[in-house]
Amino acid sequence: ASALKGQSKTQGDWGEFQLETLLEKSGLQKGIHFVTQATFRDDDGAAKRPDFIIQLPENKQLIVDAKVSLTAFERYFNAADPTERDQHLKAHVSSLRSHIDNLSRTNYQMLYQINTPDYLLLFVPLEGALTAASQADPKLFTDALERNIVIVTTSSLLATMRTVAHLWKQEKQTRSVLEIARHSGLLYDKFVSFVEDLKTIGARLDNARLA
Repeated sequence: ASALKGQSKTQGDWGEFQLETLLEKSGLQKGIHFVTQATFRDDDGAAKRPDFIIQLPENKQLIVDAKVSLTAFERYFNAADPTERDQHLKAHVSSLRSHIDNLSRTNYQMLYQINTPDYLLLFVPLEGALTAASQADPKLFTDALERNIVIVTTSSLLATMRTVAHLWKQEKQTRSVLEIARHSGLLYDKFVSFVEDLKTIGARLDNARLA
C-alpha cells in the first residue's frame, strides 16, 4: 500500500522487486538465468536499459518491463464516490496505454545484442489492476499485442517462467548426457589402446619364447 502511494520511482522499485522475487520463485537464478538493468546501444548510439532480460537456452532472450504506475488504480480502489472512481479508472487505463505506447517506441526487440522474439512482456504486479483496466477497456490487450507487447501478471508470468526454468533443466540434463558420452568415449578409446598394447606385449613375448 505504501509503495502504491509513493512516487513513480518507489512504485518502479517495488514492481521490479516483485518481478525479481517471482523469477527466483520460478526457479531462475539472477546473473545466470536473468539479468537486470543491462545497458545496450541502438544503431544510433542511444542507451537502452531493459528492466529484465530472461536468458533462454541456445543464446536467446526474453525482455520483461516492470515500470508501471499504479497511482490512479490506488485512488480508484479507495474512492467512495462513483464519479471519482470512474475518473480514476479512466486515468488508470490512460496510464497503462501511455506506458504501452512509450514501451513500443523503445524498440528493445531491434537491439542487435539481444536475440529476442518480436514481442516483449509488460509485467503488471497487481492482478486486480490489470483486471479493472481490461474490463474498462476491452481492447487494451489486443492493442498492446499489435505493438508486440504482451501484458502479463503474476500468475501468467509465473507459468511462463516455470516453463523457462524447465527448459533450462532439460538443457542441463542434455549437457550432462553429452558430457557423460564424451567421457565414456574417451574411456573407451583408452581401453582400446590398452588392449592393443597388451596384444603387442603378448606378441613380443611369444616371439621371445620362439627365439
